[in-house]
Amino acid sequence: MRKARVLAVVAGLALAATACGGGETSTTPTGAANSAAAGPKPLDGVKIELAAKWTGEEQANFEKVLKAFQEKTGATVTYASTGEDTGAYLGPRIQGGTPPDIAILPQPGLVQQYAAQKALKPLAPEVQAEIDKNYTPYWKELGSADGQVYGVLVKAAHKSLVWYRDQAFTDAGVQPPTNWEGLVTAAQTVSDSGTSPFSFCGASGWTLTDLFENVYLSTAGPENYDKLAKHEIPWTDPTVTTALEKIAQIAGKEAFLLGGKSGALQTDFPTCVTQVYGQKKAAMVIEADFVAASATESGATIGQEAKFFPFPAAGDTAPVVLGGDIAVALKESKGAMELLAYLASAEGGSVWAKQPGYLSPNRNVSPDNYPSDVTKQLAQTIIDAGESVRYDMSDLVPSAFGGTDGRGMWKALQDFLNNTSDIKGTQQKLEDDAAKAYE
Repeated sequence: MRKARVLAVVAGLALAATACGGGETSTTPTGAANSAAAGPKPLDGVKIELAAKWTGEEQANFEKVLKAFQEKTGATVTYASTGEDTGAYLGPRIQGGTPPDIAILPQPGLVQQYAAQKALKPLAPEVQAEIDKNYTPYWKELGSADGQVYGVLVKAAHKSLVWYRDQAFTDAGVQPPTNWEGLVTAAQTVSDSGTSPFSFCGASGWTLTDLFENVYLSTAGPENYDKLAKHEIPWTDPTVTTALEKIAQIAGKEAFLLGGKSGALQTDFPTCVTQVYGQKKAAMVIEADFVAASATESGATIGQEAKFFPFPAAGDTAPVVLGGDIAVALKESKGAMELLAYLASAEGGSVWAKQPGYLSPNRNVSPDNYPSDVTKQLAQTIIDAGESVRYDMSDLVPSAFGGTDGRGMWKALQDFLNNTSDIKGTQQKLEDDAAKAYE
């Protein structure tokens, strides 16, 4: 889906203000030359192939994690890039009987798909032990299918943020709000100062799903969030009504949106970020940690002109919505399970956390490992959220409903942005589309 492509393109630049270190591709353990002196290692002579979508700096940073694993175990790990369409890369290899040992999947739906095809290997007890030690039960369930645990979430994107232009807030005399009522009040104050409060990326429908997911998680709570994602409650449910009513408090005011509703619906991501930081036409943009890349490209310095605050609670739950990547095994291999256990461990996560552009869902990876104050703050938000953290709903539902341009959630929420008074009609459209997708 388009959202996955955007995440892949910008995630490597996610924290462009931090110092970036490159990593050379290596499939030979650095310590191999000294193995005779150091004694045998548990995986000497074992070869492992791992496939993931990352290229460029993202790949180089991840290969530093693989290098640390190789030095520890003696294994040789070969990295293969799947490109943007992971399914298109893996499908022929699975069908041909030559899959990689491990694949890192960008969407939970692929875990379910490959499990149904019996293409995945259940995680070994030692891997599950690392998951139980380092992750909340929700993440274990996310990587499971039919009672079997197949995957571990190894990398996260933080989607519960509001980015703002510091000068716009200073000029208006407002502080970052801590709840929804404060956000509405701040928006009105910024508007009264002569600046449009929000630049909405309405032409990119996935940004509206992110907005809805945060408001819904906050107002309806984690249990209802899970039920709605599984279509165990209908989209006509009163909990959805409440969330849409909250969104209408900001999206329903023409003066709050740069260019009004029409302008918002014609603005894509990352143009909405450019309007805030490059053109200085608006004060805020509601989107994930990867806004940092576009803000930097617009000339803003992260932590100075480009700042963020946690998505304000619109209900009893402070929302933390994550996207992310799930590692699975496609072959019966001790080496594969050893590597998955390492990726699920606090040790492996800590090696990765020292690189820019990475956030860990592992609660035992200390924020002190991250290379900047920005990443430390984001990581602490994930840890503090605990059991209430949830995965991006539009990536959990069938893609025809949650991830297709001009259809399902994207289209219904764009129509809602155009006419925020039609809450019941929006809910019925969402329910009709969901019912078809879940057939």
